[in-house]
Amino acid sequence: MSETKTVRNGVEKRYFLTELIGARAYLQGKKIGKLTDVIVVDQGKLAEVTHFQISRPFGDPALLVPQQKARSLGPREITVDIEGPQSYVRGLSPGEIPLRDYLLDKKVLDIEGREVEVVYDIRLAVTGDKVYVSDVDISRYGLLRQLGLGALANRLSKRSGDSEKNLIPWSYIQPLPPQLGALKGHLKLSILKERLAEIHPVDLADILEELDSSQRATILEGLDTEQASDTLEEIEPAVQRDIVRSLRKDRVAELIREMTPGQAADILSVLPSEDKKAILKLLEPSQVRKIEEILEEQDLNIINFASTRFFKFPPDITVEEAQLKCREMAKRIDVVVYLYIVDPSDKLLGVADIKDLFMAGDNELLRDLMVDNVITLNPGSTMKEALDLFTRYNFKALPVVGVNNVILGAVPCRDVMNVKHRVLE
Repeated sequence: MSETKTVRNGVEKRYFLTELIGARAYLQGKKIGKLTDVIVVDQGKLAEVTHFQISRPFGDPALLVPQQKARSLGPREITVDIEGPQSYVRGLSPGEIPLRDYLLDKKVLDIEGREVEVVYDIRLAVTGDKVYVSDVDISRYGLLRQLGLGALANRLSKRSGDSEKNLIPWSYIQPLPPQLGALKGHLKLSILKERLAEIHPVDLADILEELDSSQRATILEGLDTEQASDTLEEIEPAVQRDIVRSLRKDRVAELIREMTPGQAADILSVLPSEDKKAILKLLEPSQVRKIEEILEEQDLNIINFASTRFFKFPPDITVEEAQLKCREMAKRIDVVVYLYIVDPSDKLLGVADIKDLFMAGDNELLRDLMVDNVITLNPGSTMKEALDLFTRYNFKALPVVGVNNVILGAVPCRDVMNVKHRVLE
């Protein structure tokens, strides 16, 4: 995301390289090509932009336009003021570094030679009539911008508020070699890895859910095992299935080993049987035994846990009548937190919270208290599916409905959670 702020010498604009690449180039109001790279000369603490590389159509050679010849610069277009384009066709001189070709996707090493991250983007600062490299972006937001998902990157970075933590000031980067041929390795830092913030697994999960299968796999393969495992746990089940199937089986086993048996069972439960068996074969027998016990419990039909002792009322009785009946029936009821509103054939019409019942006026009708958009289970629903719904919606109980939405029973949340805890112990 570009930003503008007032500074002592005028207005300073900041752009990410990936925002500028592809901008249309204009000369005297006519489009002459697209911006394909930004050329810099490294001066140690600063790297100054000296030229813009503009590709031209129909096989014409690219232009290297001096930075001073750019009259405007932005994510959508760059306007240049040059005479005779052919005089700007030339190769790179010693010391001139094309940022896109030579720095994007390079690994960043700390002073001890340990790998830190990958350069996904580069931030530029426009001050007065100069343009400088200000930061190297190692965040996943930079990767998203590379993939053309700039709007998503902006939303996530704003929400997290940590986008600045993953920017390495250019002054922390060791000087680049003057000859391009020497730039075969990686960028090196003058600071230690420990000073760089890690992006939170919840944010990584949000990012992965927006990408395609190959991109998700690439990112997870590049993370350390603990962070990748934590991230996988935060991802929606449907996306988990896609990711796990696209990863190497031994990599999935590595991630599973970092999880509790309950977490591992949640991941494996969304996979086809053959994939599940292949991964379990790579785990320790003691861990497999615990996971399989939980999977067996998760596969139980929820109807086995449903109670038929719950409050059930027609929609047209008054609050006063329902209160009296609740007091009479309470001792024989298992599910006391909700009233299920039904028609004469026991078709579920809605649900009301018992708290609302005792706060309502005596003459109000139950149909006026009930919510008709009810989250339900069916007789074939599993323990795992019920647990997911309880976790997602924080209900105290869920109704089980059959054909024609006829209510068959209600499952208390405590019963499902008790089974989960007993297995995990």
